[in-house]
Amino acid sequence: MAPGGNPIFSGKNFREATQAPAAPQARYGQNPYGQAPYGQAPPVMTQEQLQDLYNRPAAGPADIGRMTYDDVIVKTAGCLGVLVLGAAMALAVPQGTGSMLMILGALGGFALAMVNTFKKQPSPALILAYALLEGFFLGGLTRILDNLFPGVGIQAVVGTLSVFAVTLVLFKSGKVRATPKVMRFFMVALIGYAVFALVNLVMMWTGAVTTPFGLSTSVHIFGIPLGVFIGVLAIGLAAFSLIMDFTSIEAAISAGAPQRFSWTAAFGLTVTLVWLYVEIIRLLAILRGED
Repeated sequence: MAPGGNPIFSGKNFREATQAPAAPQARYGQNPYGQAPYGQAPPVMTQEQLQDLYNRPAAGPADIGRMTYDDVIVKTAGCLGVLVLGAAMALAVPQGTGSMLMILGALGGFALAMVNTFKKQPSPALILAYALLEGFFLGGLTRILDNLFPGVGIQAVVGTLSVFAVTLVLFKSGKVRATPKVMRFFMVALIGYAVFALVNLVMMWTGAVTTPFGLSTSVHIFGIPLGVFIGVLAIGLAAFSLIMDFTSIEAAISAGAPQRFSWTAAFGLTVTLVWLYVEIIRLLAILRGED
């Protein structure tokens, strides 16, 4: 697995789970009809018992408490379902209340993201709470931008799902992989993007720029807002982050990671999808604002 990437999958506990799988549960390695006491001859099974043992299906990963793709899919769907519920709540309430929920979601979601990232063992309750708070944030953000640019919300949803689907297909086909060389480029680009975002935020806070998206819309290159170039880069980074998430999940399942880490995988995918959605809707708003 390539180093770096989503810090959720780079955490010590998740990495150890993908490198040193625990031994299978004892009940699948023992005589199902009992074990003889020490120093005594083992019991003799009847013909019917032998036939019953032979006919039993082999224990799969789920039977021995191992992480599976089905686990990750179900738990990720659960997180996204809770996120959509939170977004629907923020969209349904009056605008003032929705703005309050957006702020609560932004601050609370960040706090829970930190807690879940560094927690030794995944907590389903905290992960689902994170998804709900992020739903508040995305619902409030979508409401504001959709009022300014009608239809931008549904376009962002379709764009996010499309990028996710294309990324998954490319990963499954083996055409795109998180190789060390690509990872180095990713980390440099990510650091550069983070520096720009921080500078832009400070300039907006201090009033140095007064446009809605700061430097993203006040600076133009060949008549095109700087935010368009930055937005395309950010979407590309988020899409590649999905590739790294898929790589980490594949490695965890191959290593026989404990089933509970499927919640960690679902959390990591949710975080990346939230980032992807925010970048897409921001890019769309910038493009619509230039019309």
